[in-house]
Amino acid sequence: MRRWLLDLLQKEDINFLLTNRLPRRALTVFMGWFARIEQPLVRDASLAVWRWFSDLDLSEAKRPRFASLHDCFTRELRPGARPIDSDSRVLISPSDGIVGACGQVADGMLFQAKGYPYRIDELIPDARLAAAFARATYATLRLTASMYHRFHAPHDAAQSGAIYVSGDTWNVNPVALARVERLFCRNERVLLPLTLAASGDEILLVAVAAILVAGVRLHAADVTMNLRYRGPNRIPCAAAYAKGEEIGWFEHGSTIIVFAPPDYALAEGVAPGRRVRMGEALLRLPAGRAVRPPARPA
Repeated sequence: MRRWLLDLLQKEDINFLLTNRLPRRALTVFMGWFARIEQPLVRDASLAVWRWFSDLDLSEAKRPRFASLHDCFTRELRPGARPIDSDSRVLISPSDGIVGACGQVADGMLFQAKGYPYRIDELIPDARLAAAFARATYATLRLTASMYHRFHAPHDAAQSGAIYVSGDTWNVNPVALARVERLFCRNERVLLPLTLAASGDEILLVAVAAILVAGVRLHAADVTMNLRYRGPNRIPCAAAYAKGEEIGWFEHGSTIIVFAPPDYALAEGVAPGRRVRMGEALLRLPAGRAVRPPARPA
């Protein structure tokens, strides 16, 4: 029975119908409420269903039990569960994820999936940032429902603010990416420009929300950015992070797109379809760039 249901849900037409043609925003608001119910029977039944349909592994969780489904979604990991690459010339993956489209932005154009390009200025509604990353090196990281949902600093870095963009909640799985044009540009998202302490270079993290997931929290901003939030568009939130230090989390799981200057390179083995963990090498700084060793997270 389980195998039959999983096979059925993996059929593209059915998957797309169930995850995109239903009332996405209403379902997302409902799930945000339902996931926070702390009634033990509701919690335990929800976790059982989640385990039945996915490869949920809680062996690395910091705590063995959870107050609610949401508490499990946003779980922290036990110390040492994600070793941080200490190479000062490496930008680590900010999150667990599956690598999607990656490579170079070509004259302001990049891809969400093969044959589905989009413009960087549609994704990034800020003229300065869109111009700065018009030829960037980029990597797309998709978080599945069962993954660890917190994201971290790719290197020692300073954050001076965030940009919130309200939007839709399309699913971001491969089925939807191959059918919905400019999907990342349609969805709710948060832009996080970071200045690297090692080199002074600017990088950008774009956290994209999705169905059942529209909610991003930052440690530096005391507000939940979700479907009920309408701004301000620019959120002042100054912070400094050590490499690997936590920046924030998704209320469930979605996508992070990492942009770096064009002379940065994808780390060895980083290619579409590869699973990466937070702390592993994602990008490499140019060989000739002077850098300072990363600090240790507090």
